[in-house]
Order: sequence, then C-alpha cells, then structure tokens
Amino acid sequence: MNVSEQKPSLGEAASRFLASLSAGERGLSQQEIYKFVRWFGWERPLTRLTPPEVANYAGRLSLSDTSYLKKFELIRAFLLYATKEGWCRGNLATHLKTKLTKAKLPSSARQASPAATPLTKQGYEALEAELISLKDKRSQAIDEIRRAAADKDFRENAPLEAAREERGQLEGRIRELEAALESAVIMGKKETASRRVSIGDSIILSDEASGEELSYTIVSPREVNPARGRISSVSPIGRAILGKAQGETIEVAAPAGRLSYHIKEVKRE
Repeated sequence: MNVSEQKPSLGEAASRFLASLSAGERGLSQQEIYKFVRWFGWERPLTRLTPPEVANYAGRLSLSDTSYLKKFELIRAFLLYATKEGWCRGNLATHLKTKLTKAKLPSSARQASPAATPLTKQGYEALEAELISLKDKRSQAIDEIRRAAADKDFRENAPLEAAREERGQLEGRIRELEAALESAVIMGKKETASRRVSIGDSIILSDEASGEELSYTIVSPREVNPARGRISSVSPIGRAILGKAQGETIEVAAPAGRLSYHIKEVKRE
C-alpha cells in the first residue's frame, strides 16, 4: 500500500467512508459529508486538517437548524471512521462539539429586553407548531424517565440516561422557541420598489465554477431548514447576498478558496 492510499485526501476519505455504508445510510450522509469536504477542499490532505478548523466548522452550524444534531452525528461518524483507519492525526471528532450550553449572562443583560427576531409569517407558524410538538414530546420523555427510574440499578441504567439526555435537549429547544416567539416581529410584504435581496426572498444562484444551480430562501436563523433550502441570513451565503441584486455576482470565503456565485433570479413574497 502506497503513502497516498494510507493518507488519503478529504475527498478520497469521504468516498471510502460513504462506500462503507449501506445504501440507505449513504443517501442520508452523502450531502452533509460532501458539504464538509467541499468547505475545506476536495484535495486537502486529511493529515493537514486541524482541531481548530474542525471546531470552527462546528460553529458555522446553526443551533436553530432542526437538523443540527443529525448533522453533527453524520460528520462525527466520518471523522471517527477516518481516525480508526489511521488517516488523520488524533481523533478530530472530539473537537466537533455541539453548542447545547450557553454561558450565563450578567444580571443586567438578563433583565434587558430581548432583541427582535424577524420572522416570516410561515416561519412564525412553523415555530409555533414545533413548540406544541416538543411540549408533547417532553411529557413523553418525563414518562420515560419515570419508567426507567423504576430500575434501581442506576449504575447500568442506559435507558434512564438516554431519557434524561433527550429531555435536556427538549427543554433547551423549548426555551429557545418560546424566546423566539416572544420577541418575533412578523415580516410584512416588501415594497415593490425595493430591488435588493432581504430576508424572506427566494434566490437562484449559479456556481460560476461548475454551473450548478442552487435554490435558497433567505430566512432568519430561527427558520433554517436545509432540507427545504431555507438558509440563515447570517450564514456565509446569506451574509454575502443580503443587499445584493439580481444579476450581481457574490463571493463566499471558504477554506478551499473563494466560491463565486451569480445571482440568477430573486423572487419576492
């Protein structure tokens, strides 16, 4: 086995990892794994991927994204696989940390009124529906904890730990949704005279390198839903496109280099 086979590039490692999965798992993982690889560069040697870079990538993912934890699981599985194969220096998966805890704010900050959260009407209704659903799940999680706690051997009580962890995640998301809805400002119809991209607009981008077309709707961080093409206004693409107009070209900075996109179409609500 030659050196390149022992220490593959990110792209090669991703392909080998995906090939090791079942067809169903591969379908779920491929998009997120390739997004991770594209960010750092397909030809980037895995041995040159550093812990700070992995941690910074984790910071790019939005906590408001409903797929937030699933994305972490997919990328972490890839990094763990690479570690077991001996392709990287150390276990990079340990540096991919979720943002489930928040630092305590000073008392003066806690007493201040929360900043307004701009939401589309559709986004507001979606958060309301999610909150109702999560409160139902919280009741179920409490029941699970009670049943699991009936087993007095807490040392090996995996169901109890799992139920407690699930409830903790539910509580955090419920508090976040309640705060968002409390401070929400519903975005109204935009003036037709405005020609600049703003929150709520749907856009079609053309990748100037590959010609690939990408469709997105720019939303507040609270409304992110990658499966439906709804990306955050504070994401790299969101920041680059806000205020721009149809026909312009934007550039997005990535470790692999600057990615250029042509704004092919802007649709308003």
